[in-house]
Amino acid sequence: MAALAAITASTLVAAPVPPRTAQIAIGTGGQGGVYLPLGEAIARIITRYVPGAAASATQTGGSIANVHLIDAGRAQMGFAMADSAWDAYHGLDRFERHAVALRTLAVFYPNRMHVVTLEGTGITRFADLKGKRVSTGAPGSGTELMAVRLLEAEGLDPQRDVVRSQLGLAESVAALRRGAIDALFWVGGVPTPSIVELAQGPRRMRLIDHGEAVERMRARYGPIYVGSRFLANAYPNQRVESSNVDVWNLLVVPASADEKLVYEITRALFEHRDELALVHKDAALLDLANQSPSASPIPYHPGALRYLRERGVGF
Repeated sequence: MAALAAITASTLVAAPVPPRTAQIAIGTGGQGGVYLPLGEAIARIITRYVPGAAASATQTGGSIANVHLIDAGRAQMGFAMADSAWDAYHGLDRFERHAVALRTLAVFYPNRMHVVTLEGTGITRFADLKGKRVSTGAPGSGTELMAVRLLEAEGLDPQRDVVRSQLGLAESVAALRRGAIDALFWVGGVPTPSIVELAQGPRRMRLIDHGEAVERMRARYGPIYVGSRFLANAYPNQRVESSNVDVWNLLVVPASADEKLVYEITRALFEHRDELALVHKDAALLDLANQSPSASPIPYHPGALRYLRERGVGF
């Protein structure tokens, strides 16, 4: 009996739980948006379903900040809007001094440009923004990049024609409520929690039409922007449709990421998409039908391609 106990104890000691070897930081976004809760849900899926991996979500300023974190090795994956990823990959605009070797893990969902104001500001159309106090999003965010481009496409100088603040979403909403700014820009999924709260407030919220700018933006920056519309009731008390510009969201990784690990992460995310959709409905758009060579402006990672080809996606 003593010998059996010794063997059992020896066996238990010799078979420890395999250690977590891959630590994955996921660049997300700020409070009140969609990136952060979705990033936290992705981290849970990776930790639960990818053998040997542990993931955590990192709160950031958004797309551009996420790309810089990946480039510096401080994040191993992250969200990036297609325009930010395009610029980084090709060394354009804010990345003109240093292109970033990014790859797409998956095309996720469309980010919708919101141009938001409240009754009493005197803003009913985009041209009314001239001379107004406007938040163009947090520094280093995809919102800021796209807001500047939209202002220019609509004939307004972002430095001279508006009184510009660079606030994150939660700060922008708070400033708009207390009258410190007149309008805010935000690029995100619909509905965005902070915008829902704003729309439920005592002052009527207005989404400003700007979809007519899409062709000018595409002519200057390439086919990464898409004309779209907010449907009636997309937000509380928004009873009419309004036009807007969309840009698709990507999950990106460094080109040097391990192929097997990226394969396993891609598989886990697509196979457990229903868990992501419990966090935000736009996660349902993480769909094989939205993956193709033309869907992403930058190349897919070989690990992601392996999974997609196994699922019959034509590459």
